[in-house]
Amino acid sequence: MESSPNDVTALLVRLSSGDKGAIERLMPLVYAELHRRANQYMRQERSDHTLQPTALVHEVYLKLVQQREASFKNRAHFYAIAAQLMRRILTDHARSRLSAKRGGGYEEGMVTEPLQLRTDHPAGLLAINDALQELSVLDSRQEKVVEMRFFGGLTAEETAEVLGVSIRTVEREWSMARAWLYTRLKTQVSEG
Repeated sequence: MESSPNDVTALLVRLSSGDKGAIERLMPLVYAELHRRANQYMRQERSDHTLQPTALVHEVYLKLVQQREASFKNRAHFYAIAAQLMRRILTDHARSRLSAKRGGGYEEGMVTEPLQLRTDHPAGLLAINDALQELSVLDSRQEKVVEMRFFGGLTAEETAEVLGVSIRTVEREWSMARAWLYTRLKTQVSEG
């Protein structure tokens, strides 16, 4: 379904104002973009991953519907929230797979470069999540930048809009966060 940014923004305003029916009209307008972003992320995962992009988008939709007080500033903010939800869903999924296997810690060779992990093992995703939780204590903006860019597929421009900073700041924070995460993930592998 073809939609304009104004259509999406108008529905987000209505949703933020308490119109719960707005989510039903919003999802067909944003579904293709959410699916594209989920597909983009899932391409990094192993080919036999039990969670497919369509299922991930449906999980995000259910989480959005369950929110009692949705408040979205604009389209970019909506996609940032969707990125956060994708991160939680994927992390929970990886955690349940690891606990079902009883084990599966970090492996040598899992980290190859900043935010390029072997994702054929759920521990890679959990390693990123654990490191992001540490990073949020040190620099919450860098954590948000990684979450939006890595999990949500937001562009530097969209991320800057959500955070209210310049594109240059987002690029700098992205670079610094990736370097910190690379170092931290390498440490986790050697400790694990």
